[in-house]
Amino acid sequence: MPEKLTEEQLLAKARKPGEDAMKLHPFYRGKIEIVPKCRIRDFDDFAIWYTPGVAQPCLDIHKNPEKVLDYTNKSNMVAVVTDGTRVLGLGDIGPEAGMPVMEGKGILFKYLGGVDAFPIGLDTKDPDEIIQAVKWLHPSFGGINLEDISQPKCFHILDTLRAEMPIPVWHDDQQGTAAITLAGLINALKIVGKEINQVKVAMIGAGASNICIARLLISAGFDPAKIVLVDSKGTLHKGRTELQERFKEKWEMCQKTNVESIQGGPAEAIKGSDVCIGLSTPGPDTIKKEWIASMAEDAIVFACANPIPEIWPWEAEEAGARVVATGRSDFPNQVNNSLGFPGIFRGTLDVEARTITDEMCIAAAYELAQCAEDKGLSEEYIVPTMDEWEVFPREATAVGMKAIEQGVARLNMTREELYEKSSAIIKRAREETMMLMREGFIPKAPE
Repeated sequence: MPEKLTEEQLLAKARKPGEDAMKLHPFYRGKIEIVPKCRIRDFDDFAIWYTPGVAQPCLDIHKNPEKVLDYTNKSNMVAVVTDGTRVLGLGDIGPEAGMPVMEGKGILFKYLGGVDAFPIGLDTKDPDEIIQAVKWLHPSFGGINLEDISQPKCFHILDTLRAEMPIPVWHDDQQGTAAITLAGLINALKIVGKEINQVKVAMIGAGASNICIARLLISAGFDPAKIVLVDSKGTLHKGRTELQERFKEKWEMCQKTNVESIQGGPAEAIKGSDVCIGLSTPGPDTIKKEWIASMAEDAIVFACANPIPEIWPWEAEEAGARVVATGRSDFPNQVNNSLGFPGIFRGTLDVEARTITDEMCIAAAYELAQCAEDKGLSEEYIVPTMDEWEVFPREATAVGMKAIEQGVARLNMTREELYEKSSAIIKRAREETMMLMREGFIPKAPE
């Protein structure tokens, strides 16, 4: 157990990254830039990379549109698209204010997955306009990462684009959170000796993340009858008919889950459950210690609100939880989307998949879980950490192989070929960053 700090000390620790960010963001004036990936030996080379030589690949692409993946960086380029309506826990702060997050996503994509990601803020909140804008952008990109878009429109946007786009579209707040949560649960259940299809799950919060988690858990074999979601008005059940018209995703959960029609709030949902997943209002005390004490023996608690979890980990443990995870890096078992999207997109792009299916996300979750198990599971180690670089090519390989198996991949490779390809791209991205730092092209910031 980490040393027990006071609430003031924990809050001071939580504020430190923000204080540093206010110094370093203006120093670097952003976090990403575009650099050449081809050699420029002398100025004559511009006749190859630009006019007149460039006309030949252009004409070949015109005759064979798929050649764009061979002649350009499209196959490794992802757009990180936001309207700024749900940026982290900050709410609707607009696309400009969301750009530091989108750039941050870009460096995670590059450093962890070798993916070139470009931030795009859209000056509209209209879901149909967002859908149209993404459709207009798709010739330039091999994939789309939707980010920080408010609910319920995020569901409509994702579902429409997944159905209608010729390239993979992903919403990290939904699919990314779901994949890493599933990975953590797989291993947490191994530690407590419980089966996926037998456990009762209380989900505190019914936003985009928890609804998508519920969907993925059900696809992975969890019993929907034993899942209970709670929103700000109480548990979701068939009597919540006010949701039928204005929030079809919540209404879908009302029909599929909570077969006992448990009514009330978080306390009633948590009582007797084996697992509690919190993705709701930051704490502390959003989830009460006495509620955790009412859970089944060997309880699992994922308190994933940021910057402060719904309940402090040590309080959950004192109340009887055996395995506790949060969204923070300063506690054990960080359930972090950064373990998911770089590797999942790496595998998707490497096989030029047309979409990212639920099965591909589940394959990623099981590979992440296996990576942790290979190192040795414990109550304080159920998922890998970001500094375990080998996790990402393994995850990419699992995702790419599932895409091939499902027939959504344009390229067919062996497992060994895919692993070697993913590893080489990820290593190159890391070594390039290290070289730029070593040579001073990325300057050292003042202390």
